[in-house]
Amino acid sequence: MTTVTTLRELLAEHTIAAAPELVRREDGGVIRCLACGHRCRIGEGKAGICKVRFNSGGELRVPGGYVAGVQVDPIEKKPFFHAFPGREALSFGMLGCDFHCGYCQNWVSSQVLRDDQAVTYPRFCDADTLVSLALEQNAPVVVSTYNEPLITSDWAVKVFDRAIAKGLVCGYVSNGNGTPEVIEFIKPFVRLYKVDLKSFNEKNYHKLGGVLGNVLATIERLKAMGFWVEIVTLTVPGFNDSDEELGQMARFIAGVSPDIPWHVTAFHPDYKMTEPPRTTVETLFRAYDIGKAAGLRYIYPGNLPGQVGDKENTYCSGCGELLIERYGFYVKRNRMRGDNCPECGVIVPGVWEERAPVESMGTGIPRGVRLGR
Repeated sequence: MTTVTTLRELLAEHTIAAAPELVRREDGGVIRCLACGHRCRIGEGKAGICKVRFNSGGELRVPGGYVAGVQVDPIEKKPFFHAFPGREALSFGMLGCDFHCGYCQNWVSSQVLRDDQAVTYPRFCDADTLVSLALEQNAPVVVSTYNEPLITSDWAVKVFDRAIAKGLVCGYVSNGNGTPEVIEFIKPFVRLYKVDLKSFNEKNYHKLGGVLGNVLATIERLKAMGFWVEIVTLTVPGFNDSDEELGQMARFIAGVSPDIPWHVTAFHPDYKMTEPPRTTVETLFRAYDIGKAAGLRYIYPGNLPGQVGDKENTYCSGCGELLIERYGFYVKRNRMRGDNCPECGVIVPGVWEERAPVESMGTGIPRGVRLGR
């Protein structure tokens, strides 16, 4: 007789104990998970909203020892535009998410335990393997992405601890549904943090499985604690693209810091959200103008390479000099050396390398990497 192991059972066999910082024990054997803003109360044999953190014998077991995807990407694809421009990042993701966004582009991994149509299997590995891959590929950055990294922070910090020891910089690409406890936990390991600000409407956030207030509080906390923060808003026609809502988002970001880059990116129909049309260039330009009016210094229309003129580029906020010229994820020219504008000396906020500028960098094409046999 053949025994069929389900994906849920397979993942349950490949876990690690949750970090003590992300666990609070309550009466009756219940565990309070602190890895995301849901703060799930998890009883014996039960899992949290994310489906991948569960209570087994009074111990919170969490994902570890595998990846669902690993890729070498241009760092601009994350997107980080003010960190290591033109360089590549080793990106890895796991399974599960605390949201259920209808337009998720990574739904085959993020929704794998919620949706029978999502089929992605883990590839088992250790932390050192991922760090070695980054070094082999000459990628100075390691990023946890594809699914929601907050719910796999226990494993991510094990990877990042080894990466930092090798001189690498680490980052999160996240929905921002954090808690003070998890942000404090990852702070020694994570320098770059991209947050998706998906809406400024509480009802819309509820549709996605989140709470707007948690995301706003996380953005404020990240900035106050010294993370390098960039924010992305996927502009979805009829969902979050009104002048009023874009203005609310822009004014909030500017209130945290006018130096936070805001990426306003184009939607295309995906997963369960197939009715809204693709975002037009005119909508991205409108969002750009709204961001400028709110006082933001760095706004980047995205997902429509070559169609947004010079707005993909980075310019000095002091003298207006061109600093980084881009085409989509491709850096054509990078004039940054350290954090000063080469013309006027104004400090340009970001995480820059001390090296000579180059005229052309990167390929803009993701490259696969092997995890051994």
